[in-house]
Amino acid sequence: MAEDKRYQWTLILLLSFNFGVVFFDRNAFSFLAPFIQPEMGLTNFQIGLIAGAFSFTWALAGLGVGRLSDYLGRRKIILVVATLVFSLASALSGLAGGFVALLAARLLMGMAEGGIMPISQTLIVAEVDPERRGLAQGITQNFGANIIANFLGPIVIVAIATALGWRNAFYIAALPGLVMGALIAWLVHDPPMPARPAAATARARGGAWALLGDRTILLCILISIVLVAYLVVFAAFMPLYLVQVRGIDKQTMSYVLSSFGLFSIAVAILIPGASDFVGRRPVAVVAGFLGMMLPLGVLLTHGTGTAPLYLSFALGSILSGVFPMAMATIPSEVVDPARTATTLSLTMGLSEIIGGVCAPVVAGYFADVAGLAAPLWIMATLSLAVALLALLLRETAPRVLARRARAG
Repeated sequence: MAEDKRYQWTLILLLSFNFGVVFFDRNAFSFLAPFIQPEMGLTNFQIGLIAGAFSFTWALAGLGVGRLSDYLGRRKIILVVATLVFSLASALSGLAGGFVALLAARLLMGMAEGGIMPISQTLIVAEVDPERRGLAQGITQNFGANIIANFLGPIVIVAIATALGWRNAFYIAALPGLVMGALIAWLVHDPPMPARPAAATARARGGAWALLGDRTILLCILISIVLVAYLVVFAAFMPLYLVQVRGIDKQTMSYVLSSFGLFSIAVAILIPGASDFVGRRPVAVVAGFLGMMLPLGVLLTHGTGTAPLYLSFALGSILSGVFPMAMATIPSEVVDPARTATTLSLTMGLSEIIGGVCAPVVAGYFADVAGLAAPLWIMATLSLAVALLALLLRETAPRVLARRARAG
C-alpha cells in the first residue's frame, strides 16, 4: 500500500512538472511578444493568429492521440514521444524570420503537445484513488504549470531575452523538455487497460461524438471552451496591454505576470482539493465570478501603481482552479474508465479548437479596431460565462455524493 502511494505521488508530480515544462514553451511566445512584435512589425491581429494557430493543431492532435491511446493501451510511449517532439519544435520559433515562419513553427508545436494532457490525466485516473482524484488532477494540470510556466516563466524568459535576445530564449526554453521525456521513460509504467463493462452504455458503444449526448460532458466542454478562450486572450494580450497602455517596463511586466503563477500555485491545490469536499459545482461558480476581478482590476486602476495589479491577479488566479475540474475531473467521473482518454481528448480538443483558435483572433481584431482594452473586456465576459454555465452542472464529487446518500 505504501509503495502504491509513493508511486501515485511520483506520477502526479512528474506529470505535473512535465506539463509545466511544455506550458512554459507554449507561453514563451506571449511573454516575448513585446520583443518580437516591433522587430517583425506584427499587428495585433497577427499576434492573435499565431496564438490561435497553436491551439488549432493542439486540438486536432489531442482528439486523435486520445483515441489512439485508448485503442493501443500504450500511454507512456506516446507521452514520451510527444514531449520530445514538442521540445524540439519549440526551438524552431527562434529560427523564424517572419510571420509565416513563426506561424508554421507554432502549428508544429501545437501538433506535438496536443496529446500530452489527455494522456497525463488518463494515467492519473488509472493510478490514483477516486477520493483524491480532484486534488491529483488539479496538481497535474495546474501545479507544475503555475510554478514553471506562469510564475518563473515570464521572469526567466524576459530576463534571457533581455540579456541574450528573444531567439536564444526560445532555444533555451526547449532544453528542459528533453530531460522530462527521459524521466517519464524511466519512472512511469503503463497501467493495464480496464475491461469494458458487459452491458455497455450508449456513451461507451458510440464514437467520441456520442459523448456529447451527456449533459454533464457537454457543459464541461462549454466551460472548457470559455476557460481556454480566457487564458489564451490573457496570455496573448495582457503583456502588450501592460507595456503599451499601462506604460510598465518589460521587466516589471514580467513580475506582474509571474504573480499570476505564484498565486495559482496555491490555487492548484486549494480549489480542486476544496471541490473534493464541498463539491465541484459551488467551487466552479465562485471561481468564475472571481475571475472577473483580473481584467476589471487592470482596466479600472490606471494611475494607481502596480499594487492593485497584484491584487487583481491574485483574485483572478482563482479561476485557474476550474481548468482541471472541467477538463478532467468531472468528465472522468461520468464515463466508464475505458473511454477516459477519448472523453478528455474531446473536452480538451474542442476547447482548444473553438476557444483557443477563435478567441485570440477575434480579440486581436478588436484590439486593432478599438484598442488593447478590448481583449480585457472580452476576458471579463468570458469569466462571467464560466460562473453561469457552472450553475447548470450536476454534482459528481464522490465524497459529496456519499454524504448525500447517507443523509437521504
